Amino acid sequence: MLLAIDVGNTETKFGILEEDGSVLQMWRVRTLVHRTPDELGVFITQLFAAARLDVRSIDRIVIASVVPKIDFALVGACKRFFNLSPTMLVPESQSLIQIDSERAAEVGADLIAAAIGGVARYGAPLIIASYGTATVFTAISRAGAFLGAAIAPGINVSIDALVGRTAKLPQVALDPPQRAIGRNTVEALQAGIMLGVVGATRLIVERFSEELGGRTRVIATGGLAAVVARSCPAIDIVDPHLSLLGLYLFANAIRTA
Repeated sequence: MLLAIDVGNTETKFGILEEDGSVLQMWRVRTLVHRTPDELGVFITQLFAAARLDVRSIDRIVIASVVPKIDFALVGACKRFFNLSPTMLVPESQSLIQIDSERAAEVGADLIAAAIGGVARYGAPLIIASYGTATVFTAISRAGAFLGAAIAPGINVSIDALVGRTAKLPQVALDPPQRAIGRNTVEALQAGIMLGVVGATRLIVERFSEELGGRTRVIATGGLAAVVARSCPAIDIVDPHLSLLGLYLFANAIRTA
């Protein structure tokens, strides 16, 4: 089986995939950059133990990381606790999807993993909306190439900035608002935050679709994708495993090369 690791700025996804690409188990945990290889290894093996899975069942590990500070410890943990050297997804050197943006080296490995998975599962053209630390909209051309992206502050980043700078505003649950005009502080925050995200999604999807040549399917992924999709008709499908699928396909391509 394959252990796919998608390291984001705020969260890291660990996914165990069967030989056919199906996701057997997935964990979403906080990204902590100051862990040692031993700390990371113990933590990962504890996840396996809690799910009653044997670390010896893993014969391949693949990593997409946008947090260079954690890479050394993560690779060390894989070598010591799994006796495996992981394969790193490097956007500019992979061959599964063409990158037509101006600087391929600046594209996040997580975006490329999701793009590979998205094209394989849904075809092209495609818009991938990823709701994580940042809200990132990725455009895939009709030829299946990565064209570029639009990047905005993530939902939680925006909330933290707002609450942190406003003494009387409370933290709120990200629930779809019942109305646009909030009648109390919580309703007002929910309306502003959620309708703002939905409005931004609609506009960016509209502009992307125009530049891609017509109405384009929109796939949402990331930790807050399902929350946004409940209020956003512009989103066609929520797929939380898109980057894991991309990593699985990348690992298979490396194995057969």
